[in-house]
Amino acid sequence: MSHELKVTEYAEKNGIAWITLNRPQAYNAFTPDMNREIIASLKQADRSEDVRCILLKGAGKAFCAGEDLGGVDESTNHAEFLRERYHPMMKAMNQTEKPVVAAVHGNVAGAGMSLALAADFRLVQPETKFVSAFTGIGLVPDSGFLYYLPRLIGYAKALEIAVLGKPLTGKDALDMGLATELIEAQDWEKSVEEFCLRLAAMPTKAIGLIKRYMLEGMHESLEDFLDKEAQAQRVAGLSDDHREGLQSFKDKRKPVFTGK
Repeated sequence: MSHELKVTEYAEKNGIAWITLNRPQAYNAFTPDMNREIIASLKQADRSEDVRCILLKGAGKAFCAGEDLGGVDESTNHAEFLRERYHPMMKAMNQTEKPVVAAVHGNVAGAGMSLALAADFRLVQPETKFVSAFTGIGLVPDSGFLYYLPRLIGYAKALEIAVLGKPLTGKDALDMGLATELIEAQDWEKSVEEFCLRLAAMPTKAIGLIKRYMLEGMHESLEDFLDKEAQAQRVAGLSDDHREGLQSFKDKRKPVFTGK
């Protein structure tokens, strides 16, 4: 690794970058070091030619409990707090064109929930519990929470979650389209890795283009979007993965994509 890690872990294996939040004694609550390390690891994974999928997970009993409130008091400038620590992290999540998976077990609250929302896919357990938590301390959901949640599940349900703060189970998240898969605890590690391996074996360049233009398309006219769609298809059409896809179709075999 090109950066020192104190409260997270980073490893690359089988095309997957494993980013582990590692403060289990504090349910992986965020600290300034953790924000910095997540940003650095996301950028490292994005640069690495060996990485074709990024996995975010938490050590111990929970994914992430949000901000460690031990560092917050009445003198805290919450705007600068977000701009300096959380907004760079959320931008790093958004800017990577590789698929990002959040393996969400145990409790996930506050900005920890925001981090999970910013992932492309969320894997959960039946016992997973999503908690907004912000209004309980008189704050507005932040770190991209209000940006991502209504886009994922619609305005009415997102408002209900943000204002009322009712916890969501893993099953609730799956039913409303917030989670991609519901995995039993005994199958967790194996199934999470298998899901990421499937993504890592897919055409990475095409996935990146899908991510970019699907999100941008929410803010553009159809005319502008169709022009970008054509540009994206031109890029994908020149990729090695497209050539492999065509050849495998002719050969009547499963394609072996390289992400290039």
